[in-house]
Amino acid sequence: MKAVKPGTGTDQVPQVTRGEAHLEVSDLTVYATAGGASRTLVQDVSFRLRQGETLGIVGESGSGKSMTAKALVGLLPPGVRAGGNVTFGGDQLVGRPERELRRLRGSQISLLLQDPFTMLNPLQTAARHIYESLASDRRLARSERAEEVRRRLAEVGIEDADAARRYPFQLSGGMQQRVALAAALAKNPSLLIADEPTTALDASIQHDVLMLLRQIQRDRNMGLILITHDLRVALSVCDRIMVMYAGTVIEDGPSPAVNATPQHPYSLGLLRAEPPLTHARAHLSSIPGNVPSADTVKDICGFSPRCEWATPECRAGKPPLAVVESDHRSACRRIDDIRSDLRERQASDDAAMPDPPPASLDSPILSVHQLRKVYRVEAMFGPARTHEALAGVSFEIGVGESVGLVGESGSGKTTVARCLLGLNRPTEGEIRLDGIDITDYRRLKPSDLRKVRHLVQCVFQNPYASLNPSRTIGATLREAVDVRGDAVDLSVEVDRMLELVGLPRAYSSRRPALLSGGERQRVAIARALAVRPRLLICDEPVAGLDVSVQAQVLELLRDLRRELSMNMLFISHDLAVVRQITDRVVVLHRGEIVEQGATGKVFADPQHPYTARLVRAVPRA
Repeated sequence: MKAVKPGTGTDQVPQVTRGEAHLEVSDLTVYATAGGASRTLVQDVSFRLRQGETLGIVGESGSGKSMTAKALVGLLPPGVRAGGNVTFGGDQLVGRPERELRRLRGSQISLLLQDPFTMLNPLQTAARHIYESLASDRRLARSERAEEVRRRLAEVGIEDADAARRYPFQLSGGMQQRVALAAALAKNPSLLIADEPTTALDASIQHDVLMLLRQIQRDRNMGLILITHDLRVALSVCDRIMVMYAGTVIEDGPSPAVNATPQHPYSLGLLRAEPPLTHARAHLSSIPGNVPSADTVKDICGFSPRCEWATPECRAGKPPLAVVESDHRSACRRIDDIRSDLRERQASDDAAMPDPPPASLDSPILSVHQLRKVYRVEAMFGPARTHEALAGVSFEIGVGESVGLVGESGSGKTTVARCLLGLNRPTEGEIRLDGIDITDYRRLKPSDLRKVRHLVQCVFQNPYASLNPSRTIGATLREAVDVRGDAVDLSVEVDRMLELVGLPRAYSSRRPALLSGGERQRVAIARALAVRPRLLICDEPVAGLDVSVQAQVLELLRDLRRELSMNMLFISHDLAVVRQITDRVVVLHRGEIVEQGATGKVFADPQHPYTARLVRAVPRA
């Protein structure tokens, strides 16, 4: 799809030479003031963005990515201030009055946020959003206005007039993000800042939106800053990569160079934590520990507490961001000493784990036969309609097997899981778990129902919502252990469960608010395993986690499978993650299975066009 040039005449996007400096940031510092005390959030960030260039800002949560972006356009929250220099088009932005920044935002610098619903008015149609976002100094007749709106929506791939008349809640997530992008571009900004614009989208929709962003950026010769925690995404789209950690820039260089020869241990750690689609790694690497607050490490190398190559000199002062190769900077004092080690470590990560032999399906732990689920959808106006979420789904899980269930949103993945857990009642079909017919939980005898609750457990996507915030971790796990009805010492068993998922015993007295996202997900896994299930259902268990934490949780699940001989149904839209954790994969599309087989074979040589599209959508450097 070729992008449409927005408008004509004076509205035509100016073509600027690629080499011109567009945005220059030097010594940008962000600090919060409360109770007379000042706390550093971002420290001495410096970079340059040329016209027509794409910069990816990457790092784990808490690295300062979003705070840096907000500082560029004066959108810092109350009590937070910025210092240093931000020059855009020759004008200084730091310290500029809000009324002037308000005129700048949208017209010259525009923002695209992670959740399009926060950018769109639910009471306005898609077309109305575009019209109200157009330059206010142009008066258009009704026919001209309609044509201009049509052009803008066509630029982002929306050519359906019916979609233009819809409200945000009537659009899919991908369509919502396209409308938000069209509105962000309506005043023809020369710089777009996109903050995690595809995090909540399916892989194929994510790919479409990213390619659309890249295409529009090139056609308009527009500057683009893409903020993401997914290094794969940044490498697939951006010309340059700027890696942030604990509020500072620790590496900055061309994307090919950062991908091939990272010049900082943290950048290497992020690359090593990214799971490949081509093979299952023998070991999923992760970075131990968590990102510290910028204020606690502002006078040392912030990564030194987590770095295996750190020496006392790394803690003697803040390392400068210095040129180590042509157009490539690093803030590592020891980079010359450890460069060969980094290369060896990077090469060693390609060791592949052999694919397992096919599991025996003679006596499967789970058998799903011709599962069908039809929902009745009430309409605001007119008669109710029906929606077929599952249309005759059949698959099995052998003893000791891990099966992946993949597909886009709306494919029926979660509906399958809800039927297995008794949260939904199938319209037709049969489900048997360890020989027990669990198609309708309401018809189970009390003894069978108790047995089934022990046989199957689930780990959900959001670790922040899956634990009771008012209960300690120990109380949560004691309750789960107590369900088993065993005559065991609950305190000893809780300690054993924490040890099983790699958490200290002291965490028993903590509440969820004091744990990181990865630690909470470990507790959720421990709670699920406390009843000793034979089948563990994992519904997008790592979707909201940083890549390093994701690697830790995946490696934990692999270890638990081996140690406990556990059967698993792993639901995800991320094929690279599924490749690391499953033996066999089932591909769902609109409630039907379109392909299934050994995970490695299906991803290496997909036989259905839909599976091939999912494989092509996985970001690659």
